[in-house]
Formats: sequence, C-alpha cells, structure tokens
Amino acid sequence: MSIEPRHTHLNLGDHTLHVVETGDPHGRPYLFLHGWPQSWRAWKDVMLLAAPEARAVAVDLPGVGESTATADGGSKHLTAARIHALIQALGLTDVTLVGHDGGGMVAYAYLRRYPQIARVVIMNTVIPGVEPWSDVLRNPYIWHFGLHNVPGLPETLVRGRQAEYFDYFYDILSVDPSKIVPEARTAHAAAYRSDASLTAGFDLYRAFAQDARDNAASAAAGPVRTPLLYLRGQGEGGDIAAYAAGFREAGVENLTSAVIPGAGHFAPEEAPAEVWRLISDFAAS
Repeated sequence: MSIEPRHTHLNLGDHTLHVVETGDPHGRPYLFLHGWPQSWRAWKDVMLLAAPEARAVAVDLPGVGESTATADGGSKHLTAARIHALIQALGLTDVTLVGHDGGGMVAYAYLRRYPQIARVVIMNTVIPGVEPWSDVLRNPYIWHFGLHNVPGLPETLVRGRQAEYFDYFYDILSVDPSKIVPEARTAHAAAYRSDASLTAGFDLYRAFAQDARDNAASAAAGPVRTPLLYLRGQGEGGDIAAYAAGFREAGVENLTSAVIPGAGHFAPEEAPAEVWRLISDFAAS
C-alpha cells in the first residue's frame, strides 16, 4: 500500500485527465473533485488520512492543472460524463463521489445523470437552479459570480496575478487562513498559470445558467434515491437547513447533512481530519 500520491495521466479520447491516487488499490474507492480556485492538491491531506483503509483518487478538473482542456465550456453535465468515463476506465465500483465547491456542482450533475453511483458527498457549495440558488445570486457579497461570468475580462484582470487574486478568497473565506498552507497556494496558482487553464476555471462560472437549466430538467425527470451527504463549514455562513430543503425540493430523497466544525469554505484543507471522518462514516453507513 502506498501513502504517497501516485500520479498518472489517463487518456480518455479527446482529453487527458491528471489522476492522483493514494492508498490500497483494492480498498473502497473515493473519487475527489476540487473546486475553484484549487486543484487536486486541495484533497491531499484528506487522501493521506484515507490511505490506510481506502483507495483515494483525485483529479484536476478538465482544463485545470495537468488535465487537458476540453470544449465543454464549464458545463457540469458534460464534465460529469467525463468523470463517468474515468470511473469506468479505472474499473471503480462502490464509489463514493466527493465534490467540493465547483466539484460539488459536478458531483450533483453526476448524481442526476448517473444515479447508479453508490453515494455522493457535496461540500461547501450551492447548486445552480437548486435553492437557495436565487438567494445566493442576489447576495452582493458573492460579487465574483458576476465578474467571472463576463467573457474575457477576468482573464485580463487576473493573468499574472493568480496567486494574489486567489489568496484573497483563501483569506476571507477560511476560518484560519494559515490552514491553506503556502505549498498548497503555490500549487493551486500553478494549476491556473496558462491562459487555457485560467479560462477553464472561469468557465465553471460562465456555465451556471446552462447548469441551472440542466438541473431543472433533471429534477423534472423525477426523484433520485442515491444517498447524498451535504456538508458546510461552520464558519461559512448560510443556513444549512435551507440547502437541505432545496435538495429535497429538487427530488433528492435520501439526504444527510452536517456542519464541519472549525472550517469555513475550504474545509478539505482547513479541517481534513473531520472531513474524512464525516465522509468515511457516511460511506460505512
């Protein structure tokens, strides 16, 4: 069994995904999806905790870091299909799919498109088209949703200043910003260094309107019974009950929710031990 991360680049036809693994190749698999402005590195501490008992797999989202770009334009529905191809290529069964922030939006799209997945964990995010989505869009403190949606402008403003711009979000959205360590900050900034990767990150926001339409269509198609765990950091703000109500209204029938003590928005890096405990307990149940 290897605890240190193992890196591969998996060719999946028109794109390549950077895949990182720790732990027992024959253990229960967990697949981790990062959000913005992060990379697979956001999950490193959780993966090291998982390694003694599990097969932990993380990827750079398409176009980010060492994963090649695609023409999906940030669509969570299409990214979910690429994650499904990855799961099939790796031969994973009894998978716990875990998504944080934008990766959580992908995990929700996956849940609706492939409800045969064993279980799903969504963390620290709101889902386009699923309440309290409308409240979040009206919140002036979520100003970056609008900026990042503008074609070309955020690239112009952020290019060459990735580290400084990303640091702003780590510092204001974390309970203890020191938990987002310099090594991680450097790795995340490097993952968006190229023009293509910077655009891939902002495209996650530009796709929100289409994501909301896709999620409305999936909700109209009927309920889903796949177990879903929804997590929010205690210091993140927002009423977790409102998020739970939104999932249920959208047809998620088997929902559990929990608050992560001592964490803000970047919970996998702020409180990895508690995050892993909640995820592994959920999978075991």
